[in-house]
Amino acid sequence: MSTVGKQKAQSLTSESEERGLALELPLGAPVSIVVPAYNEEAAIGSQIENIQNVMRRSGWTYEMIVVDDGSTDNTAAVAQGHGVGVIQVPRNRGYGAALKAGIAAAQHEWILIIDADGTYPAEAIPKMLERIGEYDMVVAARIGSDVHIPWVRRPARWLLGRSASYLAEQRIPDFNSGLRVFRKSLAQQFEHLLPAGFSFTTTITIASLCNDYRVFYLPINYSRRVGRSKIRPAHAYQFLLVILRTVVYFNPLRVFLPLGAVFFLAGLAKFVHDLFRWNLSESAVMFSLTAVVLWSVGLLADQIARIALAPKGK
Repeated sequence: MSTVGKQKAQSLTSESEERGLALELPLGAPVSIVVPAYNEEAAIGSQIENIQNVMRRSGWTYEMIVVDDGSTDNTAAVAQGHGVGVIQVPRNRGYGAALKAGIAAAQHEWILIIDADGTYPAEAIPKMLERIGEYDMVVAARIGSDVHIPWVRRPARWLLGRSASYLAEQRIPDFNSGLRVFRKSLAQQFEHLLPAGFSFTTTITIASLCNDYRVFYLPINYSRRVGRSKIRPAHAYQFLLVILRTVVYFNPLRVFLPLGAVFFLAGLAKFVHDLFRWNLSESAVMFSLTAVVLWSVGLLADQIARIALAPKGK
């Protein structure tokens, strides 16, 4: 290995050890594939076969776990017929809960999650696994040349994506992709924040970026799903709430500073207006005081976050 290569390897190891996540040899490192499924009888069989064929050709050691999230059809039976591990949840608890159940049962450190509906291409998995020695998380971003996302969802998705990128202080090509690979220890670190619903992927994305973990985005195509989508318009509000909650938890000043600035500028404008009338109004004072309160709360929240996130035992 060249001197530059050794220095790069030492740098990657040092960064990873600081986070408490030891690097593994990427090529051939075993991976646990977790497939959450809810009433996916029509798609689960072909998706499992696609994944098995891709993994067999890639040479990677793997296990596959299908989590049947309280399905009322034959999803579990079809999955069992393909010789993979199946976890059956008695009742439907949600996408995130299914993922957490699968991750808890996984034997390997590297976790790959993929939906059961056939929308994500299994062929992208080997390219994602090639990156796990360099990054803590690899996300399949739905920004390829052939992406089938319903037009009715695109405005909300665009707005949420912009909001997430602003709050995380970096561009996020796809904040809630359901195809990604990450360390089990990374998911365990943020387990108390990861919700039971569809916001699981959004939360782990924002949490990783706000804590300076290395995230790589691999462009992929996105197919039309088999069957009906479980996503509803109301979930857009939940996604936005999760983004705000997660960022306030890790980087509260990103929210409170600009919000306080809005009130301060409003108060300043009202104060200048009042000067010409020789009459200082209560609204100018209230706007200014609100700005001070918001900035104070933001600084206090930032100090609490730093204390909470400080390494234990140091």
